[in-house]
Amino acid sequence: MRCQNKRRAPHKKLRRAFAYIRFSGGGQSLFRTLKDVEEAPLSSYFGFPPPPNKCQESEPQKKRVFSEKWLQEVSWLQTNDERTERWCHENPTLADNFLSGALCVTVIYIPLMLFGLLGNILTILVVWLRPHMRTSTYLYLSSMAVSDLLILLLLPLDLYKLWRPRPWPLGDLACKLTMFLSECCTFCTILHITFLSLERYLAVCWPITAKTVVTRRRTRAIIGCLWLSAAVSAAPVLVMVGVEDEDEGGGLDGSSNEGRGGETDKRECRCTHFAISSGLLSAMMILSNLYFLVPLCILGVVYSLIGRTLWLRPKSSRRDQSHRNTVKMLGVIVLAFVLCWLPFHVVFSDTYAPPDTHLYFLYYLSQYFNLVSSVLFYLSAAVNPLLYNLMSARYRHAVRSLIRTQSHAQARRMHTLTVHHSTTTL
Repeated sequence: MRCQNKRRAPHKKLRRAFAYIRFSGGGQSLFRTLKDVEEAPLSSYFGFPPPPNKCQESEPQKKRVFSEKWLQEVSWLQTNDERTERWCHENPTLADNFLSGALCVTVIYIPLMLFGLLGNILTILVVWLRPHMRTSTYLYLSSMAVSDLLILLLLPLDLYKLWRPRPWPLGDLACKLTMFLSECCTFCTILHITFLSLERYLAVCWPITAKTVVTRRRTRAIIGCLWLSAAVSAAPVLVMVGVEDEDEGGGLDGSSNEGRGGETDKRECRCTHFAISSGLLSAMMILSNLYFLVPLCILGVVYSLIGRTLWLRPKSSRRDQSHRNTVKMLGVIVLAFVLCWLPFHVVFSDTYAPPDTHLYFLYYLSQYFNLVSSVLFYLSAAVNPLLYNLMSARYRHAVRSLIRTQSHAQARRMHTLTVHHSTTTL
């Protein structure tokens, strides 16, 4: 069959298709941007468009035997003729990139997960096993470490979906809970950074008020309220997602998805058609953007006021020097937060593209952007302990003390066991 160029997709679909690429939670896609690419999960992670499944007979086949066999199992290849012919005509060699893309993402994710798990567990232990570390600042940081830890624990599911998106093996309840937990931890981390910055603002700009207002008991109560608020905000996800067959309901433009058959089991964990058609998805996207933009504005104002106050004060004060060190550390944490999470909240709008813009140019852009944002999302959950270690001498000392204590305790236990064994032998 000869490859031909067909008509471009109508511009009216762009607003609906590219309103938002994904939720900010855990890198797990809740929906696809286009009806035609709705079932192409690999492209959402790797940044590579779906490969053609026709018109490849003229290409050398020996190099693609393994990659094409793998693609047939993990990626949807039941495309309509118009889309297949367009891909064949414009991108005849893209199928070779998928396997290398999957391996690249896996190589990045696995050490990132291990490093993040170790660092966040160490942060939690340092705060809760060292009484002098239980200040209001480190109570917030330890709670945030719990949130980051939960996000990283969901990463293996993302890797599984990366290599085998269908069928979803864990059932509808697990689908809802994992998506809910991912979104809840995302909201919770944002709230922790915001309230921690407000607490530092009180300590620097209103020190007398802070002594009476900021206490450990109130800090623990606030942390509990933050987790509750995040859970309530993420609760709609329990209704929005579920295990659905790709042929159930219609696509994003209301048309039927039937006729793409070929797979015996097409169930996957995804945003339901009900959530898309009812407007619940749009409302949740607005809430997700507000959860990022409003705290971002608050953080900008708060750190401007803190910086102004510290600049006008004499630098000889020991208390002010301590405040400066803490604010520097928090400033770096906030900067890392903004840089890592900003890609999740970039909106593709049709105001940036004229009516005759090729739809697939935006699709290319969205997929490459999606790849970067997924990696940065997990990086944000793993990098905070490293920042604490680099910016805080107090944290470094507490970590060394904890490791030294545990090493000595292990040595004493081994010595006791050796002596006991020698005594019983005699």
